[in-house]
Amino acid sequence: MTTTTTVRIASLVFGGFIAASMLSTPVFAVGGGGGGSDASTPVCKKGQIYDKKSKRCVKQSSANVPDEDRTDYAYALAKAARYQEALDMLDTVKDQNNAEVLNYRGYATRKLGRTDEGITYYLQSVKLDPNYAQVREYLGEAYVVKGRMDLAKEQLGIIKTICGTECEPYEDLNAAILNPSKL
Repeated sequence: MTTTTTVRIASLVFGGFIAASMLSTPVFAVGGGGGGSDASTPVCKKGQIYDKKSKRCVKQSSANVPDEDRTDYAYALAKAARYQEALDMLDTVKDQNNAEVLNYRGYATRKLGRTDEGITYYLQSVKLDPNYAQVREYLGEAYVVKGRMDLAKEQLGIIKTICGTECEPYEDLNAAILNPSKL
């Protein structure tokens, strides 16, 4: 066997090992959109949830996973465009009257095309926490989708008072107002 053949075989074996190990590892959701969730929360296989305490994917029905982890995981699913799974995960949260839960429910619902329903969740979230910049961003984006630039700009102004013009919710909503076709 030549040295070149040996190197090629080693490369194929090593590449296969890497690919196999990636299939058993949780996939990490991309960040963006600001907010309280850790943007690096992994997205597990369907029927599983990432447990921060054990740092691994566990069965979704596990009673030991706290509401905060379930909420964060639902957001990670939504950011991975798994909107219905995100809503299903949010259904498992015990405290449904929570600003983040309502915000993420609004986000997933809006992304499923049910913008008016999403707005109702955002407004409930705003009532619970008027200074929650991310819900203001998503509410503003929903108004952009509805063609209500006046209401979107109103939310942008509120975000400016909460965190200024350098924060991600302000920057993202401003970008959506300037270029609605990106939503």
